[in-house]
Amino acid sequence: MIMRPGQPLLLPASGLFIWSTLVLTLLLEMLLHIGLGRSVWLPDLLALVLVFWTVHQPQRVGVGIAFFFGLLLDVHQGALLGQHALAYAVLSFLATLIHRRVLWFNLRSQALHLLPIFVASHALQLLVAMLAGGNWPGWGLLLPPALEALLWPLATAVLLAPQRRAHDHDETRPI
Repeated sequence: MIMRPGQPLLLPASGLFIWSTLVLTLLLEMLLHIGLGRSVWLPDLLALVLVFWTVHQPQRVGVGIAFFFGLLLDVHQGALLGQHALAYAVLSFLATLIHRRVLWFNLRSQALHLLPIFVASHALQLLVAMLAGGNWPGWGLLLPPALEALLWPLATAVLLAPQRRAHDHDETRPI
């Protein structure tokens, strides 16, 4: 890929780091669900991390892994089996479709590009829940996709931090 001027050269992402961030985010999502219950306004942090790794490492994180983590979340939350799995798989597929284009923009524009994907994921979860006989959660469901888009720059800074360091710090090396 051709890099933009001024863009730092990143180290390859470690598979262990990718998996650990996904598992830690899944555990955090589970803890938030236990502590706060099914709050409509909470952003889906696991979806945010899945989209991040799908955009930045599509050869390592894709639809299958998103489906797997969605099933784990469905089992934990006691939701309709496949509700999160379907939404995460579609989310990952849509992120894969635009992953080359979105990386050319700055973080604010990336967040705006990803906002419709987050909205589609939450809309799909709502549609599945409503078809299964669920109740309308209210207009607070518009807040999580917006919060996820607002958290995109923070997630990018945190998850790319280990890749920005040099292997061996050397003052004479230009990179």
